[in-house]
Amino acid sequence: MKPFTTLTGIAAPLDRVNVDTDQITPKQYLKSISRIGFGKYLFAGWRYIDGDLSRPNPDFVLNQPRFKGAQVLVARENFGCGSSREHAPWSLDDFGIRCVIAPSFADIFYSNSLKNGVLPAIVNDEDVSALFDQIEEFPDLQVRVDLKEQAISTNHGLSLRFKVGEDAKVRLLNGIDDIGQTLLHDKEITAFEQRRRQQMPWL
Repeated sequence: MKPFTTLTGIAAPLDRVNVDTDQITPKQYLKSISRIGFGKYLFAGWRYIDGDLSRPNPDFVLNQPRFKGAQVLVARENFGCGSSREHAPWSLDDFGIRCVIAPSFADIFYSNSLKNGVLPAIVNDEDVSALFDQIEEFPDLQVRVDLKEQAISTNHGLSLRFKVGEDAKVRLLNGIDDIGQTLLHDKEITAFEQRRRQQMPWL
């Protein structure tokens, strides 16, 4: 997993509430267990006309030239609701979005995102609205996300704070997923297995 420390880039506005995981990654594309290649399916029902991957919808925000290469997505409450599919953060990350800023997230999506290197930054409703306003007002807007300081700032003077659990913060900063967390204790695990083989050779 790639470490997340600071990120500066374009923020794309998705001004919708209750964006669910089937809208993030539609069910018909869940045919692979690899984490790679899902970016082209991100918001496929909205990004493409009639679901045709060869026909981009010019009205959808991520297809607009201004938001090309966006690494930050700004959304409304309850982002990532619906089913528990891990493909949703896989699609975001593969597309290039490393941070989603919203007032609230569905619990399972929130957990899956942290385990896959995508930062779900929780800010209050007023701060999200202020960020939406700046995106609309300033075409040159750049957003800086600092995980260590849990701070979000823009090149037009907006400064926000966001919430993230301390354990998740440490793991993101160091790029450690569940497997990586276990491997930190590799020596202890190996020593335990050796002792158990000596004590219980029949196992």
